[in-house]
Amino acid sequence: MFCIITVPDDAADLTEPLGTKPKFWFRNNDGVECLFKERTRNTGEDWSEKVACELCSLLGLPHASYDFATYRGRKGVVSPTFVPDRGRLVPGNELLASLVKAYPGKRFFGVSQHTLRLVLKIVKLDAVQVPLGYEPFSGVDSAVDFFVGYLMLDAWIANQDRHHENWALIVTRERTTHLAPSYDHASSLGRNETEANREDRLTTRDVGRSMERYVERAKSAFFASPSGKKPMPTLEAFQEAAKLRPEAAKSWIERLEQVSSRETRSIFEQIPEGRITSVAIEFAQKLLELNRQRIVTVGEELR
Repeated sequence: MFCIITVPDDAADLTEPLGTKPKFWFRNNDGVECLFKERTRNTGEDWSEKVACELCSLLGLPHASYDFATYRGRKGVVSPTFVPDRGRLVPGNELLASLVKAYPGKRFFGVSQHTLRLVLKIVKLDAVQVPLGYEPFSGVDSAVDFFVGYLMLDAWIANQDRHHENWALIVTRERTTHLAPSYDHASSLGRNETEANREDRLTTRDVGRSMERYVERAKSAFFASPSGKKPMPTLEAFQEAAKLRPEAAKSWIERLEQVSSRETRSIFEQIPEGRITSVAIEFAQKLLELNRQRIVTVGEELR
């Protein structure tokens, strides 16, 4: 089973009333700055974050680390900072605001100026290096190539939360700039679905209610153009990036093809009791299998 970290009772800034702080930073016993994020009641924000983290590891994709945690009996996850000492995280909305006049940086969703091509243009800049601690590999030799992998991950896990504060660059104290690892994946794997809805979609004969239709509906936070009315589906966002960086897309797909259903199920089986239901496991597992097939089809089109 995955471990559960107990966050000390006095870890949070208790000058604020208890209950007003669903997340806070603290230093663990090793002096590392960590973020505790409490899960919203009756959601799977904790297990979806942990599962996504482990799936990233299977892919060799740069990612923030997450562990199950409790704070004063409240369930959540803990994540150590990935920003180096005296470094700075520069989120996407800050970067876009410097390029787009009157960019609505305070909004998270429905921001049509948050276009995929503009984001890729930023990440593709020569000054932006690959994520810290990671090395280029065949077909993936730049920051934008790694970002293509992030988009494939979103399509695989149905992550609908890659808004402009959920991708970023890191500026180190040496003034080098790097793509930040992928982070904040809690809005994925159908974690917010009800048990009844999961059971119905897994067993229905109604094509419109099937799992196949369900996975097609996952939306990204990217738009195809500033005049767009709706965000792009997660698979479409990956497909568009794959057209621009085909070798990178093929390399990431090859890594995905090496991940078996047995390996993904093993991750779910290590979730501590009381954190996830058996129906949620079957639902998420089916989602991963179907999206894997859809992504592999994209790879076949690139060959």
